Amino acid sequence: MTDKPKKALVIGGGIAGLTAAWELAQSQVDVELVEKSPFLGGHSISYCCKATDECVKCGACSVDKMLAQVVSEPRINVTLGAAVAKVDKGGKFTASLDVAPAYIDAEKCDNCGECFQEFRNTGAVVRGYSKNNTPLYAICADAAKDVDAAKLAGVCPKGAINLDAKATKKKINADTVVVATGFTPFDATKKPTYGYGVRDNVITGMELEALIRQKGQVVRPTDLNPPAKTAFIQCVGSRDARLGNLWCSQVCCAYGLRMARKIKYANPEAEVKVFYMDIQSIGKNFPAFYTQCKEELGFVRNIPVDVYPEEEGRMRLSYADEDTGERKDEIFDLLVLSIGITPGEDNAQVAELFSLDQDQDGFLVEKGEGVFLAGTAAGPKNIPASMAQAGFAASEALKYIGVTK
Repeated sequence: MTDKPKKALVIGGGIAGLTAAWELAQSQVDVELVEKSPFLGGHSISYCCKATDECVKCGACSVDKMLAQVVSEPRINVTLGAAVAKVDKGGKFTASLDVAPAYIDAEKCDNCGECFQEFRNTGAVVRGYSKNNTPLYAICADAAKDVDAAKLAGVCPKGAINLDAKATKKKINADTVVVATGFTPFDATKKPTYGYGVRDNVITGMELEALIRQKGQVVRPTDLNPPAKTAFIQCVGSRDARLGNLWCSQVCCAYGLRMARKIKYANPEAEVKVFYMDIQSIGKNFPAFYTQCKEELGFVRNIPVDVYPEEEGRMRLSYADEDTGERKDEIFDLLVLSIGITPGEDNAQVAELFSLDQDQDGFLVEKGEGVFLAGTAAGPKNIPASMAQAGFAASEALKYIGVTK
């Protein structure tokens, strides 16, 4: 008589959750992967390749590769649009899930995109970033209330849309849990002097990532033209005593400089300037990379305080000259805010559900037996570090359930 396979519950379908699920499945453990959004991949699935004439090891491509592996792995069962409502532990873990209605039938949908094209300006249909997500589209219930329901339901040639679908409940029993619930991007509206949310050509670094991934190049949101002058402001929402966010997000320097170089590589005539407090090392090849950056980009060791609107969607930045201290004004076509990582908005609830602690900043800390943390749920880190920690969490979970020693 063979032993019943062990089962693991992984909460969160970003790169850390995907990696943990994959590693567990490779050790013949059945995995229940639960994700609250309609798509797997988390924030990082929207990140762009930042290669110029060579790979810069940003890790963005590894997310889609891992996603493809996970969705094709028979030992991994995925539940999307699901939130954990309750967890009981009596030897094993029993998680009660609230699962949102699946308005698009994954079995019928062939990802033709007709629903998205027809309703793209309404927000009723949203599209994921990876074709490894099936379906690639989802119905946003709130926005769908404002459109013709019959037209939305009938737009799919395969009949995959069912607006009468209901929410369901589900219970999962597991021997161990990996929590990989990720992070919340800093809300740039909390730095109102930059004009984010007011001026269309002020965007976040994450929005620039998605823009490059979708458009294939850097363009201004207002006119879709490549910017002649771009400014990056680093450490937005990180290392900020006024906000109480004292930690370094560990990713802003990396993605800011890599995307700045990508802009310059695509358009050598473009002017790109980086405003910073200091630059954090971003890998073993950092000295050579930083030397290249200093040759191609402008650097100002000062964080601008005020941004003023100018004609044709441009912005005027005011800052202090780092040598003389005198005020300087400069006009840019595009302003990119390198926003930081903040604790997941659900961290307090997650901590209570899974008997975890939180550190002084609000990130999760392991405490309960059999529950392991992976990725940015435990603190800021980049894609490779998140994958590495997820591998370690999976290893510890395997030891806990007796699969390995």
